[in-house]
Amino acid sequence: MKRTLLSLLATAMMSATALAADIKPAILFDLGGKFDKSFNEAAFNGATKFKEETGIDFREFEITNDAQREQAIRRFARDGNNPIVMAGFNWASSLDKVSKDYPDVDFAIIDMVVDQPNIRSTVFKQHEGSYLVGMMAALASKTGTVSFVGGMDVPLIRSFACGYVGGAKAANADINVIETMTGTTPEAWNNQTKGAEITKSQIDQGSDVIFQAAGGTGIAVLQTAADAGKLGIGVDSNQNGMHPGSVLTSMLKRVDVAVYNAFMDAKNDSFSYGFNVLGLENDGVGYAMDENNASLVSDGMKATIEAAKADIISGKITVHDYMSDNNCPY
Repeated sequence: MKRTLLSLLATAMMSATALAADIKPAILFDLGGKFDKSFNEAAFNGATKFKEETGIDFREFEITNDAQREQAIRRFARDGNNPIVMAGFNWASSLDKVSKDYPDVDFAIIDMVVDQPNIRSTVFKQHEGSYLVGMMAALASKTGTVSFVGGMDVPLIRSFACGYVGGAKAANADINVIETMTGTTPEAWNNQTKGAEITKSQIDQGSDVIFQAAGGTGIAVLQTAADAGKLGIGVDSNQNGMHPGSVLTSMLKRVDVAVYNAFMDAKNDSFSYGFNVLGLENDGVGYAMDENNASLVSDGMKATIEAAKADIISGKITVHDYMSDNNCPY
């Protein structure tokens, strides 16, 4: 009996090892690189967490221009990687094309919907998280003017901006909100010179709290705000520690969870397809509190934000979704 049990255990272990060996996950980062301290880095952290927990390594690729997108997806699919996760909406058209040629490969894209039977599309209710940090910005402002710096001028980033304005005006109906986009091409995600210039201009117009949703460009936004003695608001990852005491909070977008879930579901043979939405109700978005910003957010401010969060989850407050209706009402 003992020998039989040992034999069964050995067989089970071998089967588990074989299953793990069949999983060859890969992640393709967007422009700005995996250490942008924002969107891409959050994706990298999710993949890293999967590796640490399972011992299964992953392949990765950082593009330097848009022309590499289709070639990169094809190469990884041809090499047998599965699943393949793409971080960012700019991968959508290339993925839509390539996925048809590899119907047995599981793909996942973050921040865009691609309607193919072998693709999981994960999107976020970034407007909900932006609403909360907009409220916090208005409550923290001493000048009555706050601002937003976006990266590439696309509906996704306008969604951040619209939610931010809505939250700011909910906290202070008289608040002035300045909105500026960095550019109209993918280079807008990594233009720190322009990010700094925009931030200085907004500060000159009276803004004392600046929310950035600009990828690598946002690093300069936070730096410029801190240098001027103003408050910045981070995005996607927790960026509070980049300038302790000068970052009011960070609007969290759990890209790491989306990547981790895609890899883990594939490992567990439970990968699903179609539309996947992450919002406040399932901790897909939120705001960051830690030792770096604790002194900036009073108990009263936090209570106000938490009450609004509960009302959004319950449906009492509806935050306008710019991705569904490109007319921001705030």
